[in-house]
Amino acid sequence: MKCCRIHLLMLACLLFAGCAERARSISHSDYAPQGSYGRTSPSDRVSDPDFQYRGELSEFDVLGIGRDEIASEADIQRTLDNSKPVKLHRGSSILLIQSGALFPDGPMVAELSKHFTVVPFSGVPVLRRSGRRAFETESPDPESYSKNLRLTAARGGNDMILCYWGMLESESEHLPTKTVSWVPIVNWAVPDEKQHMRIQLKLALLDVRSGNWSVLSPKPFEDVRISTSPRRGAVDQRQVERLKQLAYEAGVAELIHTHSDLAL
Repeated sequence: MKCCRIHLLMLACLLFAGCAERARSISHSDYAPQGSYGRTSPSDRVSDPDFQYRGELSEFDVLGIGRDEIASEADIQRTLDNSKPVKLHRGSSILLIQSGALFPDGPMVAELSKHFTVVPFSGVPVLRRSGRRAFETESPDPESYSKNLRLTAARGGNDMILCYWGMLESESEHLPTKTVSWVPIVNWAVPDEKQHMRIQLKLALLDVRSGNWSVLSPKPFEDVRISTSPRRGAVDQRQVERLKQLAYEAGVAELIHTHSDLAL
């Protein structure tokens, strides 16, 4: 009878085991309980407003692409005739921007600094009211925004602007032990959740002098970890930092391979 009850319990756990998916920016990657991503937490409300997450920079703004711009065939041909590949050289000075963050992540700065001079710059977008309550981060004049960014870089003696975006996608799989995870067994709890996480990175390299640009994206990286409820946040953040490190290393390697003659 006891054995039968155990089997029934396990079957019920399997039936109720499920998955929860969520996505977040690498610039807003702090752990939050399931279902709370995208909401303002109490700690966000009391922190310095200058350090709060305000959304992402628009790729159109950084590259100076107008969504409603009308181009002729002559414009396209003239641009093709004048365009040149974007090239990095050893010691090139890069204005580094992480979209959505006041400072680029340390591991990204460290990885790029092995080959280039890196000048960290803010990637916090300016919020503009577009309606009675709605806000948007995209500039109404992307070309002017991009030129102002290039002028800022030029005044700092930078050859290139590198802006990068990143997204963390995670899926939590409830294990069959979920319902009994709080039962203490010699001062530890049964692991009850498996989190699959993937990071995707996109980098935009912009030549300050010419305005020519290139966009690349390294392969996504994935990680899987099992956790218990009391340690969920710590495991999540270790997973985030591990994936960021892998993505940054791969992104810089691909950047060098594609846009420079440096040997790794």
